[in-house]
Amino acid sequence: MKYTLSVLVENHPGVLSKVSGLFSRRGFNIDSLAVGITEDSNISRMTIVADGDEYIIEQLEKQLNKVIPVIKVRTYAQGEFISRELSLIKVNCPAKQRLDIMKIAELMDAKIVDVSLNTMTLQFADTIERFETLTDLLKPYGIREIVRTGTVAIEKDSCAARKSTV
Repeated sequence: MKYTLSVLVENHPGVLSKVSGLFSRRGFNIDSLAVGITEDSNISRMTIVADGDEYIIEQLEKQLNKVIPVIKVRTYAQGEFISRELSLIKVNCPAKQRLDIMKIAELMDAKIVDVSLNTMTLQFADTIERFETLTDLLKPYGIREIVRTGTVAIEKDSCAARKSTV
């Protein structure tokens, strides 16, 4: 099963290496990793998506909490968070197919960010499931290149409010 972990860390060089090294040393694969500065420039948030069972994720949480620059680790349960992934998709697009691809982009809420004589590049920020739907729709036209950021996630306010009342 896939788990999404939110890890607050000190914003210092080498922290990413320490955290990813912990996964590597234990033989766990990271499916997605996104890192960015938070509202406090001294703190970064890592969003890590990893595969495993409950026991494995619990052990990873405990080990992450032992890493010195780690401030807080939280594993999100299904339904407790909102997640998105940004992608850029370059598609073959001769003039006769341009309108079809524009309609797909509009239908899927993708933004056209570049057009050339033979290609069109779409920007898409949504769930992984919707990304897969979009790529399935674009495959018949010929996808030239895809670049993806990795998942970012944030806890829903309704879940945070529930925990504070418990």
